[in-house]
Amino acid sequence: MRLRDETAARSWRLESFEELGSTNDEAMERGRAGDPGGLWIVAARQSAGRGRLGRVWSSPPGNLFASLLLVDPAPPDRAPQLGFVAGVALIEALREVAGAGDRVALKWPNDALFDGGKLAGILLEASQLPGGAFACVVGVGVNCASHPAGLPYPASDLSEFGARASRENLFPAFADCFARWFDKWSGGDGFPLVREAWLASAAGLGAQIEVARGDGRLKGLFRTIDSRGRLVLDADAGETVIEAGDIFLSVGPRVESRRPEDQT
Repeated sequence: MRLRDETAARSWRLESFEELGSTNDEAMERGRAGDPGGLWIVAARQSAGRGRLGRVWSSPPGNLFASLLLVDPAPPDRAPQLGFVAGVALIEALREVAGAGDRVALKWPNDALFDGGKLAGILLEASQLPGGAFACVVGVGVNCASHPAGLPYPASDLSEFGARASRENLFPAFADCFARWFDKWSGGDGFPLVREAWLASAAGLGAQIEVARGDGRLKGLFRTIDSRGRLVLDADAGETVIEAGDIFLSVGPRVESRRPEDQT
């Protein structure tokens, strides 16, 4: 596992492990110990991998488990946008390495799909450090060689693309793509560019979807994401802006998607 010259030239670093409990935990511990950030942590296996809301993330060998520590990348209220930066970078890297084209898509707020099945998850975690700095860890898990069975939703992996879609090939491409989009994001000032790219690969845009929240489920037309990355749904009660939730696709008739530049 290595970083390409473009990423290494930024003085970003990489540490690889055969096994960790969680790459996110290791990255955050480095931040608490005084690491200045720009550190990628990659593991061949995780014994305690997790997804959003503390859900277990299956972590068998052959898949990609990587986390990036960033220290003071932006004001804390803008840090959640890094999930969209990571999503856009991941889709770009998947298309470069695997030639996956339109078979890969982004599912709000933090998943990547391949042929409609969950391929990858992105987990952001943040913490105030002892000296007052703000640490954000961007964690990514990608099913390269295999995917778990028996899930309540479809899952997928990149094994049909063979060696070219291996974790060893995907990670350097993803790190480079993330670095480029991180620069474009520019601490949040460039989020409109990220948002436009995210919408161009969004699954379910312009279609009827269902959103599960703590207070129940809501159906409506997935219209866009707003300037803060929140989902905008045209529901029976009118326009609804959703901060967090799980979305379910293909719950109604498909309608023609609008171009990203037409979304407001």
